[in-house]
Amino acid sequence: MKNSDSGLKYNSRTEKMNGFEEGVEFLPAMNSKKMEKRGPKRWIVILAVVIGALLLSVMISLLVWHFKYRDVRVQKSYTGYLRITNVNFIDAYENSSSPEFSILAEKVKDLLKTLYLGNSDIGPYFKQCEVTAFSEGSVLAYYWAEFSVPKYREEAMEKAISQGMPTENVIGRRSHLLNIDSLVAYPADPKMAKDSRDKSCYFSLHTSPGVKTSFSTPGFPNSQYPNNAHCQWVLRADAGHVISLNFKTFAIQPCRQPPQDFVKVYNSLSPVEPYALVQLCGSYPPSYNLTFLSSQNVMLVSLISDATGRYPGFRAEFFQLPKTTLCGGTFRNASGIITTPYYPAHYPPDIDCIWDIQVPSDKNVKIRFNMFYIAEPGVSVSSCTKDYVEINKQRYCGELPQFVVASNTNKIEVRFHSDKSYSDTGFLAEYLSYEASNPCPNQFTCKTGQCISKALQCDGWNDCGDFSDELSCTCTEDQFQCKESKICQPKFWVCDTVNDCGDNSDELGCECAAEMLKCGNGKCIPLAQKCNSIDNCGDGTDEFNCGAVAPVNCKDYTYKCKNNQCINKNNPECDGKKDCTDGSDEENCSCGTRPITTKGRIVGGVNAYVGEWPWQVSLHTSIDGKHICGASVVSNKWLVSAAHCFQNAAGARYSDPSKWTAYLGLHDQNSLNSKNVVAVKIKRIIAHRDFNDYSYDYDIAVLELENAIQFSNTIQPICLPDATHNFPVGKSLWVTGWGATKEGGPGAAVLQKAEIRIINQTECNKILSGAVTPRMICAGYLSGGIDACQGDSGGPLSSVEANNRLYLTGVVSWGEGCARRDKPGLYTLVTTLRKWITDQTGL
Repeated sequence: MKNSDSGLKYNSRTEKMNGFEEGVEFLPAMNSKKMEKRGPKRWIVILAVVIGALLLSVMISLLVWHFKYRDVRVQKSYTGYLRITNVNFIDAYENSSSPEFSILAEKVKDLLKTLYLGNSDIGPYFKQCEVTAFSEGSVLAYYWAEFSVPKYREEAMEKAISQGMPTENVIGRRSHLLNIDSLVAYPADPKMAKDSRDKSCYFSLHTSPGVKTSFSTPGFPNSQYPNNAHCQWVLRADAGHVISLNFKTFAIQPCRQPPQDFVKVYNSLSPVEPYALVQLCGSYPPSYNLTFLSSQNVMLVSLISDATGRYPGFRAEFFQLPKTTLCGGTFRNASGIITTPYYPAHYPPDIDCIWDIQVPSDKNVKIRFNMFYIAEPGVSVSSCTKDYVEINKQRYCGELPQFVVASNTNKIEVRFHSDKSYSDTGFLAEYLSYEASNPCPNQFTCKTGQCISKALQCDGWNDCGDFSDELSCTCTEDQFQCKESKICQPKFWVCDTVNDCGDNSDELGCECAAEMLKCGNGKCIPLAQKCNSIDNCGDGTDEFNCGAVAPVNCKDYTYKCKNNQCINKNNPECDGKKDCTDGSDEENCSCGTRPITTKGRIVGGVNAYVGEWPWQVSLHTSIDGKHICGASVVSNKWLVSAAHCFQNAAGARYSDPSKWTAYLGLHDQNSLNSKNVVAVKIKRIIAHRDFNDYSYDYDIAVLELENAIQFSNTIQPICLPDATHNFPVGKSLWVTGWGATKEGGPGAAVLQKAEIRIINQTECNKILSGAVTPRMICAGYLSGGIDACQGDSGGPLSSVEANNRLYLTGVVSWGEGCARRDKPGLYTLVTTLRKWITDQTGL
């Protein structure tokens, strides 16, 4: 029924209702609002409803926060050790299955529970603890402790643990007949804390006097180590000894960020960062320095692996050495050698040494550091807060080239300090006495105190390390004088886009005028002509890298995809990005990588190490019965070398492929039968038909192997660059080979490596009187000293490009002598002959 039909209306008349009459009289209203039937005021009701809703919302929020967020638990793991002073160590404590171990472990666990439960910031969240090992000292008990803490209490608990237990609860506490004088706890790496009670890949080893004890990853070398593994090796030596650990073979999953598979070594039986000695991943050759020393008689090796990868793992050995305090000492001879303890092994952690050196009173003394490797992850060389050498209140750390520290008296003190974590190779130094008035007889004296040949002064090369040999020099007509330092530099370094002077003065006069663009060949063009799809430069550099990668008209300088589409990107091949619409720029990219880790050092020399240049080949002939030339692996059937290696001479048929054997994976010429080496006969030699044995133009050849080879850690192909690949002037390259180490000298036994730079083609042609052709690339140093030589011919000139992939930039070809001044080396430029290589090999 509608409200308008209610039948009840307010009026002043008498009506009959329900069969009887009742008089109802309504007085006239002065204010109609007063006549309404009302309860509480409406605004009060509304306000009460709003407040009630707000309170309900707050209550619901509090309940949701309490049950969903406040009670969110964070799982925390800590590991550390405590020292028990009233228990003597017995052999049974080394065996976690022995009754003696179990009894003491239970006492330690009860003690830890008591300590943690007695702390209001820690106790409510304690879950469990586990004793993992014991060692001497009197007895050190190593443990894990696990906690489940609400998120909002996490910070307070962490603070309480980091501050340690209150003194009255720990120091001298007597519980279950155990006296302890220290308790140490550190947050545990979640990967290391993974299932700490799992003993499926746990090994405990104790070496004996005079014995080298070996161990390896499960299945090594016939099968890969397990996936999703957490393996631990507890290494022990007798009391009063330290451990020397050496990885003889090491090959696990390549390093990634963050690392997925890695090995970590600790100077402790607790896997905690403050006692970590080293973290390793990837592969290392036998020549790499992987020897580590402990500061006590225990060491822990851990392997963590993920769910992927098939790698053999490692084999290691360790032995014990008497623990000695002999470090540093007093020296009174006129000269001598000092090194970090156990050099060239990594020095032990937590050690301090002082060398007190005094030479005859009529002499001064200086220290020459020939090798210096004292670096620690994350430590700036300007601060040297962890490991360092200190002389004359000056600290030295990092990886430093040879340098000298001199004293103006006959006395000098050398201090060495290493902290508890991450050790390094250390230093090899000699102290020398010298006449104050003539510190370098018949030589030039650097400001550092180092002595060099006078012939090296003012040659444009920083032989002293501080440029003191290049100051106050008069530049020759072949040199350019830097503006600020006044140092003379080779003219062909001018305008090569590299700031050789340090103040950029060698590049200042090379810029084009405003609104002009400088081309790669030095030509200046209007800026508006950049990226207009026209090669205004003549070398295509104005059409490279024009914003987003896009198709362009094909030119000699543009990269052509398999679908014949050309793109405007410089060097797009195998850079990890699919720039061609058909993805062909990322095909055939299984080249130019080194399975063996190359980041690292060899102590001394310019020797390469095993697997560093896995495409390097040694070519031997039955004519000479020895190494003659080098070559590069470019596929499982083809090598690239130099044509001049195969020219017949004096009745010897070097062009006959049956006379040649290629040794792949070779490192040392005295180890042709090494297990890493593969010897393959040559089936066919194809030298470029335009090779000129007078000018050495077109000096290239490809060799077909008699049998296809299998790639390995020490045998890999190098990438062949596209014909459009650009190698700019000033770029660093690597030349490798077994050639003579000096002009006219014998060949090297161990593979050598040298870093050189691309030299401006025009300037190089001036130096070499027009002998440089477009098929050649000039590289080296004007100062000489670094170069390829006899026996290196045919070997690779390698360039590191995108994603650390290496490309065959050149082939060792010719030069005037070896490492002579003003006579850089000439190499066959592969890009100019790329089509010929494809035509011969299909690559």
